[in-house]
Amino acid sequence: MKYLMLVCTDPDHTPGENDGAPDVEDWVAEMDGKGIRLIGDRVRPASDATTVRVRNREVLLTDGPYAETKDHIAGFDVLECADLDEAIEVASRHPMAWNGLIELRPFWPL
Repeated sequence: MKYLMLVCTDPDHTPGENDGAPDVEDWVAEMDGKGIRLIGDRVRPASDATTVRVRNREVLLTDGPYAETKDHIAGFDVLECADLDEAIEVASRHPMAWNGLIELRPFWPL
């Protein structure tokens, strides 16, 4: 099953010197090597976002993210996992699970 893993910041978290967060390059190499991570990348900050809506056949654009939230999406990965348990295990090993937060969303099956 495919999962979209949204990698988000957490402005309320202050990382400690010895929080034990793994290195992101090690995580990427391991997940790529296992064929779990299909694609992933960082994204520009929320201040660079553009929200697109169509209302009454008119395209409406808003600078910035649509939702007012403290945490922002910093990147994403698409995972291929056997089930949610495996996706949670993979996400829990990502450095941003230690210093930010990870949101997992399953793809709709075809």
